[in-house]
Amino acid sequence: MSLPPVDIPLGAIRFNSDSNKLEYWMGSAWMQIITFSPNVDGGVRGVYAGGSEGPPGPANNEIQFFTISTQGNATDFGDLTKERMPASMGSSTRGVFASGSPGQGPYYTNEMDFITFASAGNATDFGDNNQNVSGPTGLSNATRGLICNTERSGAPSNNTISMITIAQTGNAVDYGDLTEARNNIRGACASPVRGIVYGGKNPSITSTIDVINIPTLGNASVFGDLKNTARERGMGCSNSIRGLVAGGQDPAVVTGIDSVIIASGGNSTNFGDLSAANVNAGANAATTSPTRAVFCGGQNPSNTNLMDYIPIATGGSATDFGDLVRAQRAGATTSNGHGGLG
Repeated sequence: MSLPPVDIPLGAIRFNSDSNKLEYWMGSAWMQIITFSPNVDGGVRGVYAGGSEGPPGPANNEIQFFTISTQGNATDFGDLTKERMPASMGSSTRGVFASGSPGQGPYYTNEMDFITFASAGNATDFGDNNQNVSGPTGLSNATRGLICNTERSGAPSNNTISMITIAQTGNAVDYGDLTEARNNIRGACASPVRGIVYGGKNPSITSTIDVINIPTLGNASVFGDLKNTARERGMGCSNSIRGLVAGGQDPAVVTGIDSVIIASGGNSTNFGDLSAANVNAGANAATTSPTRAVFCGGQNPSNTNLMDYIPIATGGSATDFGDLVRAQRAGATTSNGHGGLG
């Protein structure tokens, strides 16, 4: 067999029609990442967990779910083990929720729990994050989950990254560091190879986009900048190719949705707009199937139960999807779409 061209970028993704598999380039060979079906959208379940109806007041432990291919309202799934505003990660079978503020003191937690997407019910203990934090964000490549830790006791900003293996319960371990300490990141997403972390604040709002090579422990590097505006508290989601960050504040509340191609570094580009300006939607309060992104809840200035969606391939103005069970902010979302790459 002839050797592939030498100029294939590390992390490039292709669909192998012979094996019906999605593959990524590891530098010397194409490696399988997920099984792909043209009908994968039909069964993709999105889950929204935790969040707050405040301020003021405590967080809740509700878990809600919806089918991403079908517009409609979210319905009850079960409960987290503890009320909080967590980070989220997922695989094709399991969603994991980590740390997060309970909305009242003490404001820092290390609990992690998980659900099985196919079966509604209460979450189960997964293990502990390796530090107590209040506002983390999460990302995953369907196998490995990363927690970008933010505020912790005595440290309003934080640059540490913790790691779990989604299929194996247990405590998180150290992975590496972001390029700078920050808080209010909220927006993050991933491909099978790369994690993307958007914006944040320390002490001013930043436009920096970080990239993480998920299979290899180590520190993040700079990917580029948010082009439309620096922002904190945006909502992040992706399919295997494109990453989105929506809403947030700069410090004014924004409606814009930015897009990046995950395999290629560089600045984001304009992708469209939410139906309403939205902030504080939480750690990954957006989720995807391979073709559709859904944005859930938020605050401007009051909390909202609105859910928007947008085609992830084409962009444009977001459209009403349905409603969460109640108006709230700072929940966490994940999905079983694309092997958890939502």
